[in-house]
Amino acid sequence: MQPDAQSPATAPLRAPDTVMTLARMGSFHQTRLSFMRILLRRIKSEGWAFSRPRFDIDARGVGIAVYTAHAPQNAYSLVVFANDLPPEKRSDRVIATEWDATFTLFDGIPTDADITRLRQNVPRQEAGRISAQELSLSRANRSVRLWDHVVASLAAGQQPDPAMIGDVGYLMRTTAVYGSGKFGAADREATQNRPEFSAPFQIEMLSVYLTRAFVMDLVEHMAYLRSPDTATALTPALRRQFGIGNSTGLGMAPFLLNHPGLLHAWISARETALARVRALPDASPSHVAQFLQIVKRARLHADAWRSAHPVQQAKLADLRRDLTLLEAEIAAKDWASSAPWDRLWRWGETALSLEGQEQLLALMLEPHAALVDDLSDRMSCDERTTWQIDGAMCCERLRALLKTHYGWALAIDWADPAAQTKLWYVSQSKLEPRLGERATEPLDDYEQPLCPGRDAARMWADLKNFTGATVADFALSHPEHRHILRRIQITARRPYAEIRGNTIGAALLPIDMLRAKLSFFGACHFDPRSDRWVRITMFQHAPFPDELASCPADDWTYPSLTPQSPNMHFAPTGASPA
Repeated sequence: MQPDAQSPATAPLRAPDTVMTLARMGSFHQTRLSFMRILLRRIKSEGWAFSRPRFDIDARGVGIAVYTAHAPQNAYSLVVFANDLPPEKRSDRVIATEWDATFTLFDGIPTDADITRLRQNVPRQEAGRISAQELSLSRANRSVRLWDHVVASLAAGQQPDPAMIGDVGYLMRTTAVYGSGKFGAADREATQNRPEFSAPFQIEMLSVYLTRAFVMDLVEHMAYLRSPDTATALTPALRRQFGIGNSTGLGMAPFLLNHPGLLHAWISARETALARVRALPDASPSHVAQFLQIVKRARLHADAWRSAHPVQQAKLADLRRDLTLLEAEIAAKDWASSAPWDRLWRWGETALSLEGQEQLLALMLEPHAALVDDLSDRMSCDERTTWQIDGAMCCERLRALLKTHYGWALAIDWADPAAQTKLWYVSQSKLEPRLGERATEPLDDYEQPLCPGRDAARMWADLKNFTGATVADFALSHPEHRHILRRIQITARRPYAEIRGNTIGAALLPIDMLRAKLSFFGACHFDPRSDRWVRITMFQHAPFPDELASCPADDWTYPSLTPQSPNMHFAPTGASPA
């Protein structure tokens, strides 16, 4: 692949057959183009203001709070309903019915009547209903052991144990952040033309960012109410070490298959960014210095990353080894040579694991904001323009496209039971995607079309000897293939639209798809709890709303090499965080 004509890069883009394998996608890391970072860059550059007009929470942590983000043209308010949930009711499962806190992102500033209406619905989550005035719906539970430790420490005038913070990384963990029309919330079409929401998932990222501010205010508030005479606040540096946790399961995995145009936009931007950096003829001393520092910080990040899952443990071992190799290569490298970034990348392709290669990609982008950040404007996609079938295309052209873009699928022996061990369906109770076992569960009648590889092979069996002239002729003769026919034409125009892998085979690890999507969110510290769900951390180390004016908005993903000064402060409840 070649970059588009307007790109300053001359290096070729990596081929989809290289990038779009499940194993590589399951090794993606956050980058400068991740959605959390896009959001904070915008908030800082546009000078958003933040306020906390309501914070009515009692000593048990029960009550209502409102946090408002004032963008240049619009205001958005996180409305919070805090609860004191009994331990036996705490669960990461989507089937839970109560949570420690529930949230909605309100479009504007809510009135008392809005709060009354939301109080009757938001705590019920799926069982309630919200309106088009609401943009997202979410919930979270406390990480109880760390929560209790932090409250007790602060109440006694002490800082919590940094080691305990490092082991967990968050005080609350969300189990869902719904948007885009779900449960009555505003459809994407209602907000997509607002500049602040032009990039993908900005509503959800803003909701999580404000949730983090609430969680940290709440833990300090509860400590203060427990012991007003001795309580202290977290030091700013320690406070920033807390992110927001998230548990994500199978419900997210089909998104990448159901949105091929959007997937291409994300991957294409990322690959173009890499190509631009690789194409640089030289490396400026300032960029090299920034790169050396970010590699060292990435090493700290990797050392702090923990997982009990054997797949992730092996990846972490690879990553730590690869970062050691990278530091040695950097020390020995002649940065005055021609095309040093391309040389470094080509070294990494042979010397590093997939995990290390994708980490190197992320690190190479870090010093090059001016070259990379504009690509965030390309990461949206009006998918309505991608779904129309071109019926006038000749069948010979369609055959060629199928062999070019789905040759990997035609090479799979689909008659082997191991190639079709699993199937995707939607649960009746929760309307959530699930993955069944074909041999033991009678679910064939409910299977969702989420295996493009197998479906392409099935279409090939009917297409290769078809005597009709056009795609319209073929679609009329074989309407069962319309969905994969459409995908083939989309992939011909957008080559990164399709995952090159068997999504129903015995070797499938759904966590690979989860990680790919979550990396674009900006998630870190992926910790699979099985092959089907994963815990992550969001906004860890990020500046809080009251800090953005004086802190960098885009230099927080990797921990700092030097501890920051404590600069203690404590805002009593009722004070604005802005």
